[in-house]
Amino acid sequence: MNQPHTVTVKILDKDYQVACPEEQEAELVVSAKYLDKQMRSIRETGKVIGLERIAVMAALNISYELLQASEGGEGKLAIAPEPAPGAVDSINRKLDDALYQLRQLEIG
Repeated sequence: MNQPHTVTVKILDKDYQVACPEEQEAELVVSAKYLDKQMRSIRETGKVIGLERIAVMAALNISYELLQASEGGEGKLAIAPEPAPGAVDSINRKLDDALYQLRQLEIG
């Protein structure tokens, strides 16, 4: 049967234990490696600090890629290899603006 088992994945040099069906282990490992790559790329820019913020940015970027792929694939979902030029910067600016406004509300 499809009994979940535990798989260890490494993201930003930290191990995470994830339960998943054995037949999905390969996809989980590939997904974790992709997430690790995205998070490392964001961290290396030096513009985003903090694990939580890096994770949110990576999630936004991957969500954007998924939406773009679903729109371009006539309803079929697929992971696009790279986001559209400027898309990541645009999302970064929007997140920066939102966080700035949140900080201003907290201060005021």
